[in-house]
Amino acid sequence: MSLELQHPAVAPQRLSHQFEQIDQQNEIYIVGMWTFLVTEIMFFGALFVALTVYRSVYPDAFEQAHSALNVWLGLTNTFILLTSSFTAAMAVRSKMLGQRVLTLLFLGITIVCAFGFLGVKYVEYSAEFREHHFPGPNFQWSQTVSPSTAQGDLAANSQVALGVPKIGVNEFPANYQPQQLELHKRELFFSLYFVMTGLHGFHVIIGILVLSTLWLLIYFNHPTVDDYMPVELAGLYWHFVDIVWIFLYPLVYLIGKQ
Repeated sequence: MSLELQHPAVAPQRLSHQFEQIDQQNEIYIVGMWTFLVTEIMFFGALFVALTVYRSVYPDAFEQAHSALNVWLGLTNTFILLTSSFTAAMAVRSKMLGQRVLTLLFLGITIVCAFGFLGVKYVEYSAEFREHHFPGPNFQWSQTVSPSTAQGDLAANSQVALGVPKIGVNEFPANYQPQQLELHKRELFFSLYFVMTGLHGFHVIIGILVLSTLWLLIYFNHPTVDDYMPVELAGLYWHFVDIVWIFLYPLVYLIGKQ
């Protein structure tokens, strides 16, 4: 006696007038979406490289600034995004199988997770603003740095960056303020932190708008979402948002001094 696996049939798709075959239509949709995602990967990749380079140049300052971040809030957001990525994949599967109620359910959970991510990020940003860690004229750092340490660090950096011999501690100008230099190094770390996490949060907001629009269209049985492809493309975008955070979290929150 043989057993055959019964796979549910994929819901039928609507062929647009500008395409000859459904496979051609799907391929063009997928290629277009991946082209967009590759440009986004290059954009975030440049920021990852910038953070890595500056961390190697200013390891001590970046280590101290990195220690001010709340690792547990970042971990919470990691679990939230992983959960939302799973529910987004389930929404795509449900739409492909023509399961309207499950599609709405999984899309709704994904949207709720996205709002949860932004809520945790709001708590985290609020703490950084209270500590005056936002870059700008009001930036502050509570820990003090000894002048000898800062001067020695500047001498080492000047030798590496400019290819000149080390200069002695007593050879700095009389008006030189080493603590101000250390403050700017930490401010640089938080500048990269807010730019990278802020841009990622902006992509989360875009994802909420897209997923919410799809939810409403499916709820009201709009003909534009009879096909599963819009949900699949939105799912690809959301997986990209998730993957960026998977790289961003360890690089910003977990990796300390090199």
